[in-house]
Amino acid sequence: MTPRIEDFQYDLPEDLIARHPLEERSASRMLVVDRARQTIEDDQFTNFPSYLRPSDCLVLNNTRVIPARLFGRRPGRTGRIEIFLLRALNAEGNRWRALVRPGKKLLTGETVELSPRLAARITAHLDKGEREIEFFGEATIQQELERIGHMPLPPYIDRPDEDADKERYQTVYAKHAGAAAAPTAGLHFTPAILARVPCPIAEVTLHVGLGTFQPLSDDNLKTLTLHHEFYEVSSAASATLLAAGRRVAIGTTSVRTIETTMEPGSGDTNLFITPGFPFRATGAMLTNFHLPGSSLVMLVAAFAGYDLTMRAYRHAVAERYRFFSYGDCMLIL
Repeated sequence: MTPRIEDFQYDLPEDLIARHPLEERSASRMLVVDRARQTIEDDQFTNFPSYLRPSDCLVLNNTRVIPARLFGRRPGRTGRIEIFLLRALNAEGNRWRALVRPGKKLLTGETVELSPRLAARITAHLDKGEREIEFFGEATIQQELERIGHMPLPPYIDRPDEDADKERYQTVYAKHAGAAAAPTAGLHFTPAILARVPCPIAEVTLHVGLGTFQPLSDDNLKTLTLHHEFYEVSSAASATLLAAGRRVAIGTTSVRTIETTMEPGSGDTNLFITPGFPFRATGAMLTNFHLPGSSLVMLVAAFAGYDLTMRAYRHAVAERYRFFSYGDCMLIL
């Protein structure tokens, strides 16, 4: 049966949206949802390792968020232009898919000055309002990005990014740059917590795209497809995944990766997981609390069951858990 967006809505007070991270990464609360017992219990994330077995495999998404928001001006103009990098289009890294605001004012061939050493040229108009852009100048985009780029905080964190976000909107195990958003369930981990994990760890890569935050449409629900995101599974990770007694996925991006494949390789996935999906790889998952009516709430409901999921969300609201990227988490067993 095709899911309906309205069935996955819930009432969320505005003040429960976490706009800043906690002082300590691992200090979050953790709601523990047991599918077999149909129970919901309040706990702390610091106790997460105690729920793992030696025969488990912890699945981490080691993507690294790039400071993807760039600001500049057209030569001779004063209005500010924003370029939001989505995905590199060539190995050299000078051509990208991007969102440009205000996009209607920028025609193909126009340039945006980003710094004294770097500019961008609009080379094509793509679908979904995206643009193809080419960087040029004395410096490369890779050389300038850390200096002039801003962290792409989600729209619901309605404040400018701060210096602290460059470290806190990034997992401690982030390695491979390419994400436009963080795999937020992983933000709770510290080296000390990882050192207490009693089972093998498999690191996969899925570069989280901006589509994570785009509202669902009727087209999504008819085709049951999402935006495309790049994934990679190494030979070592594949061996660890396939040997595990239970795979505990950290975040919905890890779930989407291993449900796409556990074999070595790379490619794109647009997997859209909704209730009725036949999970073949995921045995348990840790996830944050997601936007009402989103594809991520549907994924959680597919794994935990619709009634139990919505009961868990109502409980989290009643107990004043912190929601979304910088918020608390939920462990589903």
